[in-house]
Amino acid sequence: MKKVLCLLAACLLVFTLAACGDTDVVDPGGDVFELALITDIGTIDDKSFNQGSWEGLEKYAKENGITHKYYRPAEQSDGAYLTAIDLAVEGGAKVIVTPGFLFEVPIYEAQDLYPDVYFVLIDGVPNDGDWSNGFPTVKINDNVVGINYAEDQAGFLAGYAAVMDGYRKLGFMGGMAVPAVVRFGYGFVQGVEFAGNELGLSSGDLEVKYHYTGGFDATPEAQALAAAWYNDGTEVIFACGGAVGNSVMAAAAAEDKKVIGVDVDQSSESPTVITSAMKGLGASVYAALKAYYDGNFPGGQNQIFDASNDGVGLPQDFSRFETFDKAAYDEIYARLVAGEIPRMVDLEETGSPSVVPVQLTKVVEIA
Repeated sequence: MKKVLCLLAACLLVFTLAACGDTDVVDPGGDVFELALITDIGTIDDKSFNQGSWEGLEKYAKENGITHKYYRPAEQSDGAYLTAIDLAVEGGAKVIVTPGFLFEVPIYEAQDLYPDVYFVLIDGVPNDGDWSNGFPTVKINDNVVGINYAEDQAGFLAGYAAVMDGYRKLGFMGGMAVPAVVRFGYGFVQGVEFAGNELGLSSGDLEVKYHYTGGFDATPEAQALAAAWYNDGTEVIFACGGAVGNSVMAAAAAEDKKVIGVDVDQSSESPTVITSAMKGLGASVYAALKAYYDGNFPGGQNQIFDASNDGVGLPQDFSRFETFDKAAYDEIYARLVAGEIPRMVDLEETGSPSVVPVQLTKVVEIA
């Protein structure tokens, strides 16, 4: 009886995965899909993290005639992520791409469970999730590569461009205060301050309202807070939290204000988006897959993509700015590449934006 119940439970979980509508469950005896992506929170067309990663995988697969598919876990949990990985392996996956830090613990386990399968972990490093001693145990096997980004540089470029374009009252609305989001925020404040210094502004001329919503979902609360900021004089908000951006865009549209997108070019999402602090998600996934098929997969490494290797940047359409243009962008980008602008954020640093030294900018933290 116990075996029957277990079998029924397993079938129910597989049905739940299939019922998502985003993927078919692979029959191991049927079609084989060599490349796979497991989605993080959200969907494959989220105009953000999942989509950017999928576009890189899909581009490489189509160019090289490789079978591919994506799987959407039934829920947000380590168990559900591992179940989706199991299905991908059963479906014939040789390389599995997992976008987001929530995959750190599942990949920590999966790298040992499937030593012959290769994993590309975006925005994370495999660890056991045990923070009781201050830091978890990190392990990156030869069949795993961790890919991370200099989000502070992307945030810096967005803050710099906004101030150089004339904005003086800005906002940063992040999702969960995880390291990647915090780095975006720190860099944004640094870019605002840096531009103010270049323009010769005075102390107090610039203001940044700063807040983490605690999640990555579009909520009435996030939209209400964004609307309150806009009503209080904020001109543009850097929406850095997945679907939180949808809430901010809705508030901006109602108030005729502006938004800065995140991760990918989100200009198609709303006319309120003037630019986006982008990660080279597609390019880095494409590069990892090419390395695998070229026989030099960078296993056991944690790679950093920054300005020096086109890992971060702003979209090259500057038509929604009033004065900031490509020439100004190219100049400040070259300075980042040359290391002329000091990095204010360590890749493992978290905490309050007060660690970014500011003299001109009033940073208002919203609890």
